[in-house]
Amino acid sequence: MSKVAVLGAGSWGTALSIVLADNGHDVRLWTHSKDQAEIINSTHKNEKYLEIMIPEKIKAYHVLEEALEDVSDIILVVPTKAIREVCNDLNKIVNHPVRITHASKGIEPGTLKRVSQLIDEEMDSYKYEDIVVLSGPSHAEEVAMRQPTTVTVASINEENAKGAQELFFNDAFRVYTSNDVIGIELGGALKNIIALGAGISDGLGYGDNAKAALITRGLAEITRLGTSLGANPLSFLGLPGVGDLIVTCTSVHSRNWRAGNLLGKGRNLNEVLDQMGMVVEGVRTAKAAYQFASEQKVEMPITNGIYEILFNDKKPREVVEQLMNRNKREEMDDLATLLRNRYTR
Repeated sequence: MSKVAVLGAGSWGTALSIVLADNGHDVRLWTHSKDQAEIINSTHKNEKYLEIMIPEKIKAYHVLEEALEDVSDIILVVPTKAIREVCNDLNKIVNHPVRITHASKGIEPGTLKRVSQLIDEEMDSYKYEDIVVLSGPSHAEEVAMRQPTTVTVASINEENAKGAQELFFNDAFRVYTSNDVIGIELGGALKNIIALGAGISDGLGYGDNAKAALITRGLAEITRLGTSLGANPLSFLGLPGVGDLIVTCTSVHSRNWRAGNLLGKGRNLNEVLDQMGMVVEGVRTAKAAYQFASEQKVEMPITNGIYEILFNDKKPREVVEQLMNRNKREEMDDLATLLRNRYTR
Protein backbone atom coordinates (compact mmCIF):
# COMPACT_ATOMS: atom_id res chain seq x y z
CA MET A 1 0.00 0.00 0.00
CA SER A 2 1.06 3.61 -0.57
CA LYS A 3 2.07 6.39 1.78
CA VAL A 4 -0.11 9.37 0.87
CA ALA A 5 -0.08 12.97 2.08
CA VAL A 6 -3.42 14.78 1.80
CA LEU A 7 -2.76 18.51 2.04
CA GLY A 8 -5.83 20.36 3.28
CA ALA A 9 -7.96 19.22 6.21
CA GLY A 10 -11.24 20.77 5.20
CA SER A 11 -14.32 18.70 4.39
CA TRP A 12 -13.11 17.49 0.99
CA GLY A 13 -9.58 16.69 2.11
CA THR A 14 -10.94 14.78 5.09
CA ALA A 15 -13.38 12.82 2.92
CA LEU A 16 -10.68 11.85 0.42
CA SER A 17 -8.46 10.78 3.33
CA ILE A 18 -11.21 8.39 4.43
CA VAL A 19 -11.41 6.90 0.92
CA LEU A 20 -7.65 6.36 0.90
CA ALA A 21 -7.63 4.89 4.41
CA ASP A 22 -10.43 2.49 3.44
CA ASN A 23 -8.16 1.33 0.62
CA GLY A 24 -5.46 0.44 3.13
CA HIS A 25 -3.08 3.32 2.44
CA ASP A 26 -0.93 5.06 5.06
CA VAL A 27 -2.66 8.47 5.10
CA ARG A 28 -1.14 11.67 6.47
CA LEU A 29 -3.68 14.53 6.66
CA TRP A 30 -1.94 17.91 6.78
CA THR A 31 -3.39 21.12 8.18
CA HIS A 32 -1.66 24.44 8.82
CA SER A 33 -3.38 24.51 12.25
CA LYS A 34 -1.61 22.76 15.13
CA ASP A 35 -4.81 22.83 17.19
CA GLN A 36 -6.81 21.17 14.42
CA ALA A 37 -4.20 18.42 13.99
CA GLU A 38 -4.21 17.71 17.73
CA ILE A 39 -8.01 17.54 17.85
CA ILE A 40 -8.16 15.13 14.90
CA ASN A 41 -5.50 12.87 16.44
CA SER A 42 -7.05 12.85 19.91
CA THR A 43 -10.77 12.65 19.03
CA HIS A 44 -10.71 11.20 15.47
CA LYS A 45 -13.16 13.93 14.48
CA ASN A 46 -13.00 17.09 12.36
CA GLU A 47 -16.32 18.52 13.49
CA LYS A 48 -15.91 21.99 11.98
CA TYR A 49 -16.15 20.36 8.57
CA LEU A 50 -17.66 16.86 8.91
CA GLU A 51 -19.77 15.23 11.59
CA ILE A 52 -18.32 11.77 11.21
CA MET A 53 -15.69 9.61 12.89
CA ILE A 54 -12.34 9.53 11.12
CA PRO A 55 -10.52 6.17 10.91
CA GLU A 56 -7.80 5.94 13.54
CA LYS A 57 -5.25 4.97 10.88
CA ILE A 58 -5.42 8.56 9.51
CA LYS A 59 -2.85 10.70 11.28
CA ALA A 60 -3.01 14.49 11.17
CA TYR A 61 0.10 16.67 10.88
CA HIS A 62 0.72 20.41 11.08
CA VAL A 63 4.43 20.23 10.14
CA LEU A 64 4.56 19.81 6.37
CA GLU A 65 7.98 18.15 6.30
CA GLU A 66 6.76 15.39 8.60
CA ALA A 67 3.60 14.79 6.56
CA LEU A 68 5.63 14.42 3.36
CA GLU A 69 8.27 12.01 4.61
CA ASP A 70 8.64 9.05 2.19
CA VAL A 71 5.22 9.57 0.56
CA SER A 72 4.55 8.29 -2.96
CA ASP A 73 1.53 10.50 -3.57
CA ILE A 74 0.52 14.04 -2.67
CA ILE A 75 -3.17 14.98 -2.87
CA LEU A 76 -3.63 18.76 -2.96
CA VAL A 77 -7.00 19.82 -1.54
CA VAL A 78 -6.34 23.36 -0.35
CA PRO A 79 -8.37 26.40 -1.54
CA THR A 80 -7.26 27.76 -4.90
CA LYS A 81 -5.94 30.95 -3.31
CA ALA A 82 -3.49 28.85 -1.23
CA ILE A 83 -2.16 26.68 -4.08
CA ARG A 84 0.85 28.86 -4.91
CA GLU A 85 1.96 29.19 -1.29
CA VAL A 86 1.65 25.47 -0.56
CA CYS A 87 3.39 24.47 -3.80
CA ASN A 88 6.19 26.91 -3.09
CA ASP A 89 6.69 25.14 0.24
CA LEU A 90 6.55 21.73 -1.47
CA ASN A 91 9.19 22.86 -3.93
CA LYS A 92 11.61 23.37 -1.05
CA ILE A 93 10.84 20.07 0.67
CA VAL A 94 10.07 17.31 -1.86
CA ASN A 95 13.28 15.73 -3.13
CA HIS A 96 12.07 12.30 -4.25
CA PRO A 97 9.65 11.15 -7.00
CA VAL A 98 6.05 11.85 -6.02
CA ARG A 99 2.82 11.81 -8.01
CA ILE A 100 0.73 14.95 -7.49
CA THR A 101 -3.06 14.86 -7.76
CA HIS A 102 -5.13 17.94 -7.04
CA ALA A 103 -8.82 18.07 -6.13
CA SER A 104 -9.19 21.86 -5.86
CA LYS A 105 -11.77 23.59 -8.04
CA GLY A 106 -11.07 27.15 -9.10
CA ILE A 107 -9.31 29.62 -11.40
CA GLU A 108 -6.87 32.30 -10.29
CA PRO A 109 -8.23 35.81 -11.02
CA GLY A 110 -5.83 38.07 -12.87
CA THR A 111 -3.62 35.35 -14.35
CA LEU A 112 -6.61 33.13 -15.28
CA LYS A 113 -4.49 30.07 -14.52
CA ARG A 114 -6.04 26.70 -13.76
CA VAL A 115 -4.78 24.81 -10.70
CA SER A 116 -2.57 22.42 -12.69
CA GLN A 117 -0.91 25.43 -14.31
CA LEU A 118 -0.28 27.00 -10.90
CA ILE A 119 1.37 23.79 -9.70
CA ASP A 120 3.50 23.67 -12.83
CA GLU A 121 4.65 27.26 -12.32
CA GLU A 122 5.55 26.88 -8.65
CA MET A 123 7.21 23.45 -8.62
CA ASP A 124 10.49 23.08 -10.50
CA SER A 125 10.48 19.29 -10.77
CA TYR A 126 6.90 18.83 -12.00
CA LYS A 127 5.63 19.25 -15.52
CA TYR A 128 2.06 20.23 -16.34
CA GLU A 129 1.73 17.02 -18.40
CA ASP A 130 2.29 14.82 -15.33
CA ILE A 131 -0.16 16.45 -12.89
CA VAL A 132 -3.46 14.67 -12.20
CA VAL A 133 -6.78 16.40 -11.49
CA LEU A 134 -9.67 14.71 -9.64
CA SER A 135 -13.16 16.10 -10.13
CA GLY A 136 -16.82 15.10 -10.35
CA PRO A 137 -20.14 15.14 -8.48
CA SER A 138 -18.90 14.43 -4.98
CA HIS A 139 -20.25 16.04 -1.83
CA ALA A 140 -17.70 15.47 0.93
CA GLU A 141 -20.43 14.55 3.42
CA GLU A 142 -21.63 11.65 1.26
CA VAL A 143 -18.13 10.46 0.35
CA ALA A 144 -17.20 10.36 4.05
CA MET A 145 -20.28 8.21 4.73
CA ARG A 146 -19.22 5.78 1.97
CA GLN A 147 -22.26 6.55 -0.18
CA PRO A 148 -21.86 5.64 -3.88
CA THR A 149 -19.85 8.32 -5.67
CA THR A 150 -18.29 8.49 -9.14
CA VAL A 151 -15.53 10.88 -10.21
CA THR A 152 -12.97 11.38 -12.99
CA VAL A 153 -9.19 11.69 -12.80
CA ALA A 154 -7.48 13.39 -15.74
CA SER A 155 -3.89 13.73 -16.84
CA ILE A 156 -2.04 14.01 -20.12
CA ASN A 157 0.20 11.33 -18.64
CA GLU A 158 -1.94 8.20 -18.98
CA GLU A 159 0.19 6.22 -16.51
CA ASN A 160 -0.35 8.85 -13.80
CA ALA A 161 -4.09 8.98 -14.45
CA LYS A 162 -4.35 5.20 -14.10
CA GLY A 163 -2.18 5.31 -10.98
CA ALA A 164 -4.50 7.84 -9.35
CA GLN A 165 -7.49 5.76 -10.42
CA GLU A 166 -5.99 2.72 -8.70
CA LEU A 167 -5.20 4.76 -5.57
CA PHE A 168 -8.80 5.88 -5.00
CA PHE A 169 -10.97 3.20 -6.62
CA ASN A 170 -13.16 1.12 -4.30
CA ASP A 171 -16.72 -0.25 -3.99
CA ALA A 172 -18.14 3.14 -2.94
CA PHE A 173 -15.84 5.44 -4.91
CA ARG A 174 -15.75 4.67 -8.63
CA VAL A 175 -13.09 6.47 -10.68
CA TYR A 176 -12.93 7.01 -14.46
CA THR A 177 -9.90 8.34 -16.38
CA SER A 178 -9.58 11.08 -18.98
CA ASN A 179 -6.84 13.01 -20.78
CA ASP A 180 -8.86 16.26 -21.02
CA VAL A 181 -7.26 18.18 -18.17
CA ILE A 182 -8.59 21.52 -19.43
CA GLY A 183 -12.19 20.32 -19.61
CA ILE A 184 -12.13 18.53 -16.27
CA GLU A 185 -10.63 21.51 -14.44
CA LEU A 186 -12.89 24.10 -16.06
CA GLY A 187 -16.02 22.03 -15.51
CA GLY A 188 -15.24 21.68 -11.82
CA ALA A 189 -14.43 25.37 -11.40
CA LEU A 190 -17.12 27.05 -13.50
CA LYS A 191 -20.04 25.02 -12.15
CA ASN A 192 -19.58 26.82 -8.82
CA ILE A 193 -20.67 30.07 -10.46
CA ILE A 194 -23.86 28.47 -11.74
CA ALA A 195 -24.44 26.95 -8.28
CA LEU A 196 -24.34 30.46 -6.83
CA GLY A 197 -27.01 31.36 -9.39
CA ALA A 198 -29.13 28.35 -8.46
CA GLY A 199 -28.97 29.38 -4.81
CA ILE A 200 -29.91 32.94 -5.71
CA SER A 201 -32.88 31.63 -7.69
CA ASP A 202 -34.08 29.57 -4.72
CA GLY A 203 -33.47 32.47 -2.35
CA LEU A 204 -35.69 34.65 -4.52
CA GLY A 205 -38.46 32.07 -4.22
CA TYR A 206 -38.40 30.90 -7.84
CA GLY A 207 -39.31 27.29 -8.62
CA ASP A 208 -37.90 24.25 -10.37
CA ASN A 209 -38.55 25.66 -13.84
CA ALA A 210 -36.22 28.57 -13.25
CA LYS A 211 -33.49 26.40 -11.75
CA ALA A 212 -33.66 23.84 -14.57
CA ALA A 213 -33.27 26.62 -17.11
CA LEU A 214 -30.38 28.12 -15.16
CA ILE A 215 -28.52 24.81 -14.98
CA THR A 216 -29.06 24.03 -18.66
CA ARG A 217 -28.08 27.45 -19.97
CA GLY A 218 -25.25 27.56 -17.46
CA LEU A 219 -23.91 24.36 -18.99
CA ALA A 220 -24.01 26.06 -22.41
CA GLU A 221 -21.90 28.91 -21.03
CA ILE A 222 -19.38 26.55 -19.45
CA THR A 223 -19.10 24.61 -22.72
CA ARG A 224 -18.64 27.76 -24.80
CA LEU A 225 -15.82 29.04 -22.64
CA GLY A 226 -14.21 25.64 -22.16
CA THR A 227 -14.03 24.80 -25.84
CA SER A 228 -12.66 28.26 -26.64
CA LEU A 229 -9.74 27.31 -24.36
CA GLY A 230 -9.14 23.90 -25.93
CA ALA A 231 -11.38 21.56 -23.92
CA ASN A 232 -13.29 18.66 -25.48
CA PRO A 233 -16.99 19.72 -25.49
CA LEU A 234 -18.02 16.15 -24.64
CA SER A 235 -16.23 16.42 -21.28
CA PHE A 236 -18.89 18.88 -20.15
CA LEU A 237 -21.57 16.24 -20.74
CA GLY A 238 -19.79 13.88 -18.34
CA LEU A 239 -19.22 13.61 -14.60
CA PRO A 240 -17.08 16.73 -14.07
CA GLY A 241 -19.45 18.74 -16.26
CA VAL A 242 -23.18 18.12 -16.10
CA GLY A 243 -22.77 15.65 -13.22
CA ASP A 244 -20.98 18.11 -10.95
CA LEU A 245 -23.27 20.91 -12.10
CA ILE A 246 -26.41 19.02 -11.06
CA VAL A 247 -25.15 18.00 -7.63
CA THR A 248 -23.78 21.45 -6.80
CA CYS A 249 -26.87 23.32 -7.95
CA THR A 250 -29.46 21.16 -6.23
CA SER A 251 -28.14 20.27 -2.78
CA VAL A 252 -27.98 22.03 0.58
CA HIS A 253 -24.56 20.34 1.01
CA SER A 254 -23.20 22.79 -1.59
CA ARG A 255 -21.61 25.82 0.04
CA ASN A 256 -21.90 27.71 -3.27
CA TRP A 257 -25.65 27.02 -3.36
CA ARG A 258 -25.97 28.06 0.30
CA ALA A 259 -24.06 31.29 -0.34
CA GLY A 260 -26.25 32.07 -3.36
CA ASN A 261 -29.38 31.32 -1.36
CA LEU A 262 -28.38 33.94 1.22
CA LEU A 263 -27.66 36.46 -1.55
CA GLY A 264 -31.10 35.79 -3.03
CA LYS A 265 -32.65 36.52 0.36
CA GLY A 266 -31.09 39.96 0.43
CA ARG A 267 -27.76 39.53 2.22
CA ASN A 268 -24.70 41.29 0.82
CA LEU A 269 -21.55 39.39 -0.11
CA ASN A 270 -19.52 40.26 2.99
CA GLU A 271 -22.35 39.15 5.28
CA VAL A 272 -22.66 35.89 3.38
CA LEU A 273 -18.95 35.06 3.50
CA ASP A 274 -18.80 35.86 7.21
CA GLN A 275 -21.75 33.58 7.90
CA MET A 276 -20.40 30.72 5.76
CA GLY A 277 -17.09 30.55 7.61
CA MET A 278 -15.63 28.46 4.76
CA VAL A 279 -14.19 29.22 1.34
CA VAL A 280 -16.83 29.76 -1.35
CA GLU A 281 -14.81 29.08 -4.50
CA GLY A 282 -17.55 30.29 -6.85
CA VAL A 283 -17.08 33.89 -5.71
CA ARG A 284 -13.42 34.00 -6.69
CA THR A 285 -14.06 31.98 -9.84
CA ALA A 286 -16.81 34.38 -10.95
CA LYS A 287 -14.24 37.16 -11.08
CA ALA A 288 -11.91 35.03 -13.19
CA ALA A 289 -14.65 33.78 -15.51
CA TYR A 290 -15.91 37.33 -16.10
CA GLN A 291 -12.39 38.28 -17.20
CA PHE A 292 -12.04 35.10 -19.26
CA ALA A 293 -15.30 35.76 -21.12
CA SER A 294 -14.22 39.27 -21.99
CA GLU A 295 -10.77 38.24 -23.23
CA GLN A 296 -12.05 35.21 -25.17
CA LYS A 297 -15.06 37.17 -26.50
CA VAL A 298 -17.36 34.40 -25.25
CA GLU A 299 -20.99 35.15 -24.43
CA MET A 300 -21.71 34.27 -20.76
CA PRO A 301 -24.79 36.26 -19.67
CA ILE A 302 -25.52 34.21 -16.52
CA THR A 303 -21.92 34.48 -15.33
CA ASN A 304 -21.88 38.19 -16.08
CA GLY A 305 -25.12 38.69 -14.16
CA ILE A 306 -23.79 36.83 -11.12
CA TYR A 307 -20.61 38.91 -11.29
CA GLU A 308 -22.74 42.07 -11.17
CA ILE A 309 -24.58 40.78 -8.09
CA LEU A 310 -21.37 39.83 -6.31
CA PHE A 311 -19.14 42.77 -7.06
CA ASN A 312 -21.34 45.66 -8.22
CA ASP A 313 -24.26 45.25 -5.77
CA LYS A 314 -26.78 44.71 -8.53
CA LYS A 315 -30.18 43.45 -7.33
CA PRO A 316 -30.79 39.77 -8.14
CA ARG A 317 -34.31 40.37 -9.46
CA GLU A 318 -32.97 43.01 -11.83
CA VAL A 319 -30.45 40.52 -13.21
CA VAL A 320 -33.19 37.89 -13.69
CA GLU A 321 -35.32 40.41 -15.56
CA GLN A 322 -32.44 41.25 -17.89
CA LEU A 323 -31.73 37.57 -18.58
CA MET A 324 -35.38 36.86 -19.37
CA ASN A 325 -35.55 39.76 -21.82
CA ARG A 326 -32.48 39.00 -23.90
CA ASN A 327 -32.87 38.73 -27.67
CA LYS A 328 -34.63 35.66 -29.12
CA ARG A 329 -32.39 32.86 -30.41
CA GLU A 330 -32.31 29.11 -31.19
CA GLU A 331 -31.46 26.85 -28.28
CA MET A 332 -29.19 24.30 -29.98
CA ASP A 333 -26.95 26.78 -31.80
CA ASP A 334 -24.20 26.49 -29.22
CA LEU A 335 -23.55 22.77 -28.82
CA ALA A 336 -24.30 21.94 -32.45
CA THR A 337 -21.78 24.53 -33.63
CA LEU A 338 -19.13 23.42 -31.14
CA LEU A 339 -19.44 19.76 -32.10
CA ARG A 340 -19.56 20.50 -35.82
CA ASN A 341 -16.42 22.64 -35.62
CA ARG A 342 -14.56 19.98 -33.63
CA TYR A 343 -15.50 16.86 -35.56
CA THR A 344 -15.81 18.05 -39.18
CA ARG A 345 -12.37 19.58 -39.62
